[in-house]
Amino acid sequence: MEYKIDDKGLKASQFIEFVNKVWPGNYDISKTQDALSKTLNITVYDEKRLVGCLRILSDGYFFGTITELLILPEYQKQGIGSRLIQLAKENTPTMLYFGSQPGIEAFYEKNGCQRSLQSYIIEKE
Repeated sequence: MEYKIDDKGLKASQFIEFVNKVWPGNYDISKTQDALSKTLNITVYDEKRLVGCLRILSDGYFFGTITELLILPEYQKQGIGSRLIQLAKENTPTMLYFGSQPGIEAFYEKNGCQRSLQSYIIEKE
């Protein structure tokens, strides 16, 4: 496995193919590339295949958030997510906030993350 910190070579087409295997959707390639350019992308590849990605959005001083942590289903439970969390801790200048899907809380707690404020969303109409 090859881990890349701040993967500037991550292309929207590759990311969309990957993310559709975890969160299927109708993603716009241009908007996806713009989003990827605004985050610190920590990726993991098996050969040339993208198998995991953690993205961090930060102002560099006050606030940072993990926008998502995604691992292909067939690569889960192999330590990849734990390694990505560790790399996130080592490569961000801020405290990190993030939400968790129900049922995944134990994974984050096992990796040294502390429960904090409950998260809320404001949906775009």
